[in-house]
Amino acid sequence: MSHAESATPVHQETPAQGQPAIMPDGPGLLAANHLRDTLLPVRPALVDRGSTERMKAGMVEELLAAPDTLAVVLAGRQGLVSGGSLLLSNARSLHAELAAAGTVPELMVYLGSALPAADLPTGTELLLFVLPAPVEPGTAGVPEEASWAGFRDVAAGLGPTATALFVEASAIANWHAGHTHCPRCGTPTEVQAGGWVRRCPADSSEHYPRTDPAIIVTVVGPDGRLLLGGGGPADAKNFSTLAGFVEPGESLEQAVVRELFEEVGVRVKACQYLGSQSWPFPASLMLGFTAVTDDAVATPDGVEVTRARWFSREELQDAVLSGEIAISSRLSIARALIEHWYGGRIRDLADA
Repeated sequence: MSHAESATPVHQETPAQGQPAIMPDGPGLLAANHLRDTLLPVRPALVDRGSTERMKAGMVEELLAAPDTLAVVLAGRQGLVSGGSLLLSNARSLHAELAAAGTVPELMVYLGSALPAADLPTGTELLLFVLPAPVEPGTAGVPEEASWAGFRDVAAGLGPTATALFVEASAIANWHAGHTHCPRCGTPTEVQAGGWVRRCPADSSEHYPRTDPAIIVTVVGPDGRLLLGGGGPADAKNFSTLAGFVEPGESLEQAVVRELFEEVGVRVKACQYLGSQSWPFPASLMLGFTAVTDDAVATPDGVEVTRARWFSREELQDAVLSGEIAISSRLSIARALIEHWYGGRIRDLADA
């Protein structure tokens, strides 16, 4: 069996992380929370989604017949993984074995082709197989060593390429699952454009994947301290940045102002966009901001936010290392925003 025909986990890698120097708190000092043209690093795209190529009729079937096309496999909200990483199988071989076992994908979507920055040969074509239910490992072409796992279960061990594919596959699969019928007339829609369009055969309307924008914010008070909050039990240890969905008719900045006032009673006087992260569970795009306020008191709304607390840099690092609190993992934009304010890497208990 050739390399292309084998079921191979995506190689895991650790991206380089440039960290700014830690800035002390205090008036007159240019701390990391100062509003300026300092943004979160932009990571290169790893997959060319082929928006033009996927419009060609029958392109998914052509790729399925090709010898080197690879497939990502999902069933429900779980993906097929092996060795802690996303499993990429030869699409043609796997489809044949699934069909022989009577379990064919209920949906096939074109994910794109690998770009030079990906940990795959450039130009490798990628399909998504969505199965009606998980297949037992060791049957129907699924390797015995494989298993089914949700993104959150394996995200900490995924490299950039595997992460990008898992997120893209989850996002488009979630959209299909919730948009099987025309919103205008209720007629079942037909999948077109490599899985990126659903067309109504009754009224010819076309429907495209949607993403829900949400703002996520580090709020810095007049003394340079950072405001973090959390939901659930009042004595819970987890703290993170504050966030909320953008409502129709709002600008992103207006959503920042509204959400922070609603959730913790803090009035934002200025904010700045820093970066974004896709979070397709089910279909969010997290838009990261840093904001400043003259308020020094935060009052949780008791519904979405049950606790809120201000931290200096020293207080935050000490609280994390002592186990007094836990902050968001490094997988999230929340952690990137917090460390942007901090000015460097915050050590966790595991680091100590």
